[in-house]
Amino acid sequence: MRDRKTIWVEITEIERIQTLADYLCIDIGDDIEVGWDDNEFDVGKQSYKVLTDAEADEEVKDYIRESLWAFNASWIIEHSSLPYEAEEMVKSFQEEKCEGANETIFAMLDDFDDFVEKSISADGRGHFMSNWDGNENKFNGLFIYRTN
Repeated sequence: MRDRKTIWVEITEIERIQTLADYLCIDIGDDIEVGWDDNEFDVGKQSYKVLTDAEADEEVKDYIRESLWAFNASWIIEHSSLPYEAEEMVKSFQEEKCEGANETIFAMLDDFDDFVEKSISADGRGHFMSNWDGNENKFNGLFIYRTN
């Protein structure tokens, strides 16, 4: 996705937990529970994703793919071959279909990878990955996102 070579590094669950504990300034023995997947952890009522750079790139791409319906219609038009006059039509379609508009919007885009890259450049990965505050926090080589 980015203009660099992606290197997949295997990070163990305990390394993720230790990084999160260090980031939050808590003891690893405190209540850190594995969430619904191996990269998500619950600390009390707070949930966090702890990802490598490559994992974050992959997850943000999936998230964007599943939420195309929620993007600004003018942003979609800018990344398609449609004329700007079609903006109201796209907006109306999004409002009517919601998540059901994803496949059609995907088909309208000239280059999905470019759309993802420019969306990340405009708003940052944290905007998509962190439902809580939109922040991406890099700590000890991993990326931490609060998700609630």
